[in-house]
Amino acid sequence: MSDWLRQSASDLGRGIGAGKIDPVALTEAFLDAASAHEFGSRIYVRMTRERALAEAEGARKRAKSGFRRGLLDGVPISWKDLFDTAGIVTEAGSMLLAGRIPEADAAVLQRATQAGTVCLGKTHMSELAFAGLGVNPAYGGNIDPRPGTPPNVNDPALAPGGSSSGAAASVAFGLAAAGIGSDTGGSVRVPAAWNDLVGLKTTHGRLSLKGVVPLAESFDTVGPLCRTVEDCAQLLAVMEGGKPADLRGASLKGVRFLVLEPYASDVRDGPRRAFFTAVEALAHAGARVESGTVAGIEEAMGLSPALFATEGYGTWRDVIEAAPEKMYSRILERFRGGKDFSAPDYVAAWRRLHELRAVWARATAGYDAVLLPTVPNLPPDVDRLMKDPDFYVTENLLTLRNTRVGNLMGLCGLSLPTAVPSCGLMMLGAAMGDERLLRLGAAAEAALT
Repeated sequence: MSDWLRQSASDLGRGIGAGKIDPVALTEAFLDAASAHEFGSRIYVRMTRERALAEAEGARKRAKSGFRRGLLDGVPISWKDLFDTAGIVTEAGSMLLAGRIPEADAAVLQRATQAGTVCLGKTHMSELAFAGLGVNPAYGGNIDPRPGTPPNVNDPALAPGGSSSGAAASVAFGLAAAGIGSDTGGSVRVPAAWNDLVGLKTTHGRLSLKGVVPLAESFDTVGPLCRTVEDCAQLLAVMEGGKPADLRGASLKGVRFLVLEPYASDVRDGPRRAFFTAVEALAHAGARVESGTVAGIEEAMGLSPALFATEGYGTWRDVIEAAPEKMYSRILERFRGGKDFSAPDYVAAWRRLHELRAVWARATAGYDAVLLPTVPNLPPDVDRLMKDPDFYVTENLLTLRNTRVGNLMGLCGLSLPTAVPSCGLMMLGAAMGDERLLRLGAAAEAALT
């Protein structure tokens, strides 16, 4: 059974379909592992044991009768604590929402449940999803980061990446077959990269946000963190209620990639070496790789505060200002930055961003995907982040720099692990080109391994 904890979600599903894995025994193995793990309470906010076992029993009956609902029927996965779960506390990593109990599941969770997946529990996250480091001392009274900060799989003293920190840790530590997170500025791809996983940022609007605690709904997306590209494809289909991308025969021969400068080279030594070594492997597998820039990216980056912080603060202002002392000070500062912009500023920023997205689309039309390191830096030490406010701010902004390109340009994105721990390669694809991106990702995955 211990081998089950390290298998991909798709392989577990195949084992169930072949009659080699009992869904109830599988679910119990994950639940017991999470309960016994030294970091279990720092990864899961709460387990949903009763629900999980009931869902697993249903999957067992369907498997025995030959009426499985799909490949992932009976496979246990975790859910970031901003997805509503009926009758189960959902707090989005914030004491501002302490004790909040939704009446219904989020739409994507409903669809996943209908497809037979098993909900293991809710995972820790950055407060209200507004940070890329994954550090959350709000659960420790703004003093101790440990209760709400999951460990990094490569070194528990380092930041796990956020905001889907627990989602990544649950998979990386073998406590879930896959995790579901959200990505507004990099919150799926950053923790995937830092924990050596595959992370899919879906195109905005592709998956329902109904029942998802918002940060900035104009940018919020739902996405899986997994061991393989195949798992990401399967989970996208499960949450959408559609068919998974066909990854058979995926190849890089004749594929054109654009390495985006200066974002590819202007990174720290470790991520840069890992990235360019990975790019060489893609070229060796038949891809044509070119380097270049796209006009307007820096201008779009400059619009970020007027877009993300303004919408976030507009969404949460009344709740925040009713009890600001409950928030981690660094997160509070980021939200309050939204006060600096007027309604005309916000509207003008969006109008300009739409123009810059058109520039991007024209400049990248001849390429199959754009490549860059997922994260420009390596995971920083949590203790230093807590003791040095300036270090926290600079590291957080740098951490989200590359991933934010995909959110600003309205793209889909995929982070793949490289041969270097905590260093990811990111592929950005055209809006609504998620299946195409997954095929490219499957071919790249094969080349990198």
